[in-house]
Amino acid sequence: MMLNTIEARSDSMAIDPITLEVIRNRLDVVAAEMEGTLIRSAFSVVLKEGADCSCALFTVSGDTMAQSVALPQHLGVLAATVKSLLRAFPPETMEEGDVYIMNDPYDGGTHLPDITALTPVFSSGRCVAMAASMAHHSDLGGMAIGSLPPDATELFQEGIVLPPVKLIARGVFDEQIRGILLKNVRMPAFLEADLGAQFASIKIGAARFAEICEEFGEDTVLAYIDELMDRSEALTRARIAEIPDGSYTFIDYIDNDGIVLDKRVKIQATLTIRGSDIHVDFAGTDPQVAGAANAAFSHAACVTYYCVRCITDPRLPNNAGCFRPISVSLPEGTLVNPRHPAPVNARTMTVCRMTDVIFGCLAQAAPDRVRASSSGMQGVSFSGRRATDGRAYVYLELFCGGMGARPTKDGVDYIETDITNMMNAPTEAVELEYPLRIHSMRLKTDSGGAGLHRGGLGMCKIFEVVEGPLEVTHRGDRHFSRPWGLKGGKPAMPWSSVIKRTDGSEHKVPARERFTLRTGDILVSDTAGGGGYGDPLSRPAARVANDVAEGQISLSAAQTDYGVVLDAALHIDVTATDALRAQLATERGAITWTFDRGEDGRD
Repeated sequence: MMLNTIEARSDSMAIDPITLEVIRNRLDVVAAEMEGTLIRSAFSVVLKEGADCSCALFTVSGDTMAQSVALPQHLGVLAATVKSLLRAFPPETMEEGDVYIMNDPYDGGTHLPDITALTPVFSSGRCVAMAASMAHHSDLGGMAIGSLPPDATELFQEGIVLPPVKLIARGVFDEQIRGILLKNVRMPAFLEADLGAQFASIKIGAARFAEICEEFGEDTVLAYIDELMDRSEALTRARIAEIPDGSYTFIDYIDNDGIVLDKRVKIQATLTIRGSDIHVDFAGTDPQVAGAANAAFSHAACVTYYCVRCITDPRLPNNAGCFRPISVSLPEGTLVNPRHPAPVNARTMTVCRMTDVIFGCLAQAAPDRVRASSSGMQGVSFSGRRATDGRAYVYLELFCGGMGARPTKDGVDYIETDITNMMNAPTEAVELEYPLRIHSMRLKTDSGGAGLHRGGLGMCKIFEVVEGPLEVTHRGDRHFSRPWGLKGGKPAMPWSSVIKRTDGSEHKVPARERFTLRTGDILVSDTAGGGGYGDPLSRPAARVANDVAEGQISLSAAQTDYGVVLDAALHIDVTATDALRAQLATERGAITWTFDRGEDGRD
């Protein structure tokens, strides 16, 4: 998308649209190359296969210029950590070859395994930009291998906390800081290697940005970046202004906090649109919890940025200009803005629900731009020590499910959605590196919510422990509160996890729990689908028949949810279908609700 025509900036520099597009795309390519470098250089499966990382370029004041597309969850959080680093180490104090790191959730970070690395970019001896990356590390110490204990009750149990520190000065490591880091983790070789991958990514980012400055001149490049941000802001405001002014409130829940397993926790937001501005207020959200489900303050801005980006033009450059129309209020001491030292490692499921809450607000204002609720995600860490040499290992399985149906399309089956966008680790890679056997991985029939557009399917994945014992930290959600349907669409199936022991006993796993698996034990995980969109009785019967043929819905669901009667050969009985649909529509009545939450009712 060309960003308009030649215009004169206030500083009298004429903006050439061709040069603007070239610089814009060069920045995107640099961010993508940074991400590719990190992933290809990493040692741990969560990075080299799962891509749990992000890379970006920033101005010297910490505004995002361009960001890789790996992980929307880092969209606002990486910027928050960069600004924290710049407060501690102003650009004028930096030198070429310096590298700074941090992971403190109470200073802009996410949770402790996510480390931000930053290096300054120099051109003609002048600091002109910053290159940064954020990556999930396999272990940062704490009470559980992998540093993700769902039953933690304070931050200190989760691992080592890094304030902004200079790890490398002019290309030379600070060996004291390096030694402290490596002595406090269970897998020092992996930490060192994966940090090296981060450093390689920001080094290549700095080099490539310097090349752009050399080609066009740093003053020209920086002026064009300012212009890109201004135009992103203008185009974002134009799309927001199309939505009716008003205040829209929505409530959703997480299943529990990891400590009190039978008590749901409320997230509430009120989204207000005034002209081209959006403000989100999380007043009404429950107080912070004892367990690790709290989300550090930086996540709320990240989630809001993401949701607004979803309803504006996807072709806009991913830069700070998109976020200027957005503001967020967070009551202190709540689930979404806890007080130190509340634990935060299981915050991803909370952030997924925050996404649903903001989409729930937007669905009331602009339903033609918003999809139904998606499955969210579930993180399960398998960890232990190898029998041969006692070395620690950890594998983080990032389960996903179905995407919520969209206003014009079905949801996508089994996919990371919304703020998470990690990749599925191949079965071969998992079985090669860890004492696990994956028996099966298949889409789960009927797991997507029924609708004019069907919710995406979740899946069933079965693990067997080949060599135990393994410690498992299970961090999930949507076991009780189902992904909701929208505008007549039905909710999706919830998540479910079951342990099958070798003695024949079974244990249903709650959303958040830490437990042990022994040799021969099996873990069965059924992931949630996405909610449906629109009246399922309006879905063309031929599409329903095709869904049955593809195994996406069952014969019984075709009849009870969609009112479609099929014979054994899956041919449509048109007369019976018309009669059944008329009967079901009469029994149900007119659709007067926006959201269908299943057992939690309609509103």
